[in-house]
Amino acid sequence: QCIVTGDGSQHVYKKLCLCAGAKPKLICEGNPYVLGIRDTDSAQIIIICKYRDFYSNFQNCSNFNIPFRYEIEGCEVIWAIKDKAIGNTFFDAGAAEFLTSKLTAEKPEARIAHKRTRYTTEGRKKETQTTAGAGNMGSALGPDWHEGLNLKGTKEFSHKIHIETMCEVKKIFLQEEFRISKKKSLPFPRDHSDQSVTTDNEVWPVYVELTNEKIYGCDFIVSATGVTPNTEPFLCGNNFALGEDGGLKVDAYMHTSLSDVYAAGDICTASWRPSPVWHQMRLWTQARQMGWYAAKCMAAASLGESIDMDFSFELFAHVTKFFNYKVVLLGKYNAQGLGSDHELMLRCTKGHEYVKVVMQHGRMMGAVLIGETDLEETFENLILNQTDLSSYGEDLLDPNIDLEDYFD
Repeated sequence: QCIVTGDGSQHVYKKLCLCAGAKPKLICEGNPYVLGIRDTDSAQIIIICKYRDFYSNFQNCSNFNIPFRYEIEGCEVIWAIKDKAIGNTFFDAGAAEFLTSKLTAEKPEARIAHKRTRYTTEGRKKETQTTAGAGNMGSALGPDWHEGLNLKGTKEFSHKIHIETMCEVKKIFLQEEFRISKKKSLPFPRDHSDQSVTTDNEVWPVYVELTNEKIYGCDFIVSATGVTPNTEPFLCGNNFALGEDGGLKVDAYMHTSLSDVYAAGDICTASWRPSPVWHQMRLWTQARQMGWYAAKCMAAASLGESIDMDFSFELFAHVTKFFNYKVVLLGKYNAQGLGSDHELMLRCTKGHEYVKVVMQHGRMMGAVLIGETDLEETFENLILNQTDLSSYGEDLLDPNIDLEDYFD
C-alpha cells in the first residue's frame, strides 16, 4: 500500500495512522490582527512570525481582546463571550460564578505544581518556524503552553478583565476603515472612573464591533471559538466515512472506513457505542489516549492478535487548571445526554473549593471538582462501579465525612 504526498513522493506502508489534529475556527480569516492559538506551532508562529519582536509589542499593549487569559499581567483584557457565563463548555453557571470572582482578585504568588510529561521537538530552530505557513499544524498546546513566556505588560496592575456576555463579534475594522466609518469606540470599562468619558480617543491598530453594539479598540485579537477536524488534506481521492462533526469515523479499534488506515485524536470521530459515562471531546488529554490506543490496535492487527478496548474509554476524565485552581471533570459532568432525569448536588466554599455531582437513580454519573478537594479518585470509583448511593442523600457531600476512607 502506498501514499502519495503533495510533492509527488511515494511512501509504502502496511498500517497508516492519521493524527493531523484540528484547525481553529477563526472569527476572521486573513486579518493580521486576528490570531488563533491552537497548538504549539501556531503559538510560536504568532510570537515569531506575526510579531517579529512580539515581546516589545506585547509590552506596549494596554488593551487586549482575548478569550481566556488570566495569566496575562499588566494589560487590560476585554473578553467577549456568546453565553451568559464563562466556560460554558465545561461549567454550569454556579461553577462559572465561583471562578469569575477570581478575576477581581490579585493573582496568587504560588502556582500549582504540575507533574505532567512535557514534549519538545529536538533541535528545532526558531528560524525555521518563521518560514512556516499559516496552515502549519502542531501538537495541542495543553494547559502549560505559556510556561516560559513573558506575559507581563507595562502596566503596574496585576490584571484587569472586563467580560461582555451574550454577544459575538459583528465586524472588525482596521485603523483606516474605522476612521472612514466615523464610528466611535468605547474606553476600557472601569468601576471607579469618570462615567462622562464615553469615547476612547486613543488610536488603535484594530477595532471590534460586537453584536451588543459596543465597539472597542485594541492591539490585536485572539480568536478562540472552537476547532474543526483537520481532514481536508486527506479527503481528495479517498472515500472516508465522516461523522456529523466532520471527523473521520473510527470504530472501536480506531480503524477508519479505509483498509489499514487508522485515525486518532481531534481528526477522528468515535463511532462506536460509548460507555454510559464517556463521551468524546477534542481535548489534548483524549487525543493522547487515542494515540496510545491506536498504536496498540495497529500492532495487534499486524500480529493477528485480539485487543480489548482501552480502559481510558470507560470514563471521561480531564484534569486541567482554571485561574490557578485545579479542575477535574469526570463522566457526564454537565449531565450530557441525561435529559431532565437527573439531580445535582453541590458543595461550595468561596475561594476554596466547588464540588458538583450529577446523580441519576441514586448513582453518580459525573462530577466537577474545583480546588484541592482530594475527591477525584473516590468519585472516579463511585462512577465506574455505579454504586447505589440513594441511602446517603445530601450527606454524600458532607465535608465532615471522609468519603475516601468510607468507600475504601
